[in-house]
Amino acid sequence: MSVQHEPAVAGVGLSAWMAPHLAAPAADPLADGETCDLAIVGGGLLGLSTALHAARRGLSVRVIEARGLGQGASGLNGGQVIPGLKFDPERLVGHFGEETGEALISFVSSTADVVFDLIRTEGLDVPSRRGGWIFAAHTATALEAAANRHRQWSARGADADLLDAAAIGRLTGAAGYRGGWLDRRAGVVQPLALAFELARIARAAGARIATGTRVTRLARQAGSWRVQTASGATVKAAKVLVATNAYSDGLVPGLAQSLVWLNSFQIATPPLPDGIAAGVLPGGQAVSDSRRILIYYRRSPDGRLIVGGRGGMPTPTRTLDWAHLERAMTRLYPALAGVSIERRWFGRVAVTPDHLPHIHVPEEGLVAVAGCQGRGVGLMTALGPRVAAYFAEGVREALPFPPTPIRPIPFHSFRRVGVAATIAWYRLLDGLER
Repeated sequence: MSVQHEPAVAGVGLSAWMAPHLAAPAADPLADGETCDLAIVGGGLLGLSTALHAARRGLSVRVIEARGLGQGASGLNGGQVIPGLKFDPERLVGHFGEETGEALISFVSSTADVVFDLIRTEGLDVPSRRGGWIFAAHTATALEAAANRHRQWSARGADADLLDAAAIGRLTGAAGYRGGWLDRRAGVVQPLALAFELARIARAAGARIATGTRVTRLARQAGSWRVQTASGATVKAAKVLVATNAYSDGLVPGLAQSLVWLNSFQIATPPLPDGIAAGVLPGGQAVSDSRRILIYYRRSPDGRLIVGGRGGMPTPTRTLDWAHLERAMTRLYPALAGVSIERRWFGRVAVTPDHLPHIHVPEEGLVAVAGCQGRGVGLMTALGPRVAAYFAEGVREALPFPPTPIRPIPFHSFRRVGVAATIAWYRLLDGLER
């Protein structure tokens, strides 16, 4: 996810997570001719988590980030830490088979644990709250899906409840839901602080992190990798992780063409006054609703309401481009009709055609990971130690699910037209449903 940092319109491009007291750790500029055991392209949550755990396993690690830390999706997302995947357990077993499917279910059920345990055990300065996540159903069909999800996860010991209309109304204060599902394993974090703190402890473990340095080419030479950058500096690495996700380009052939990227929009109110705040998410949970064009929302540590969702494909430049989120906010909370929107930002997220995360090993010593599907904070942080173990031990079983070939999407160059048309159609359907 990217964002404008010098907005032309007041409040546009300024995320709710930016604060004067937050500063990225010092960078380690890249010198030509460096060598390392593991080069990581991309300094987001996956890259930084892998760097931390690989360094603690004794590998020499060099992280190379094209922008600044936290300027991608890892620092600008909604900060929801949700275990699981888009698909429920029975679907995963059906797709992967019994053994691999159950191993994946066990892994994804623990992703929120990894995040909150890391914050606690490492003493990270990351505002967080583990109050749960609500899947909010706005139709009878969605409520049936929530009941099915509850049945499957409860059978596997998840701390969760099925909510009726009255219960979800009490927890969210929002109007229009028929019920939903509460997963108490989940919670929220300040995502920019998490990215900065991961970088800090990764550096303390010995990883070196370069920012503002774009990798332009990877070449396999005499059993190692030559990592070339736009500055002309090169790094010789035994192994490489490409953790660029929605920013994937031609570095790994076919990777960018295997993904569809979308604009994700967010808005934030000022800190809500006490009289209004009491009726907005009084239970403290994060919420994602069941509409085809996803709407998600939460309270920030300083008391703002943050609402996010998909938007149009063109780069937004006017406050009007976020109007669909403002309409959603006042539909859910009519009392907020007179509350201003103080911050608006947007970014890029990557979606895979099968809505599953992908691990690729296109060549020996090269790994690429992409596709968060709305679970990125937990999923990518938890993948870090597993990917680090794979690089350190070379054992496929260290990975929570098997690598797959890179499969470019047919007619990928037309994806923007198709995505824009789909968003418009889904928005119409959402508007008609009751």
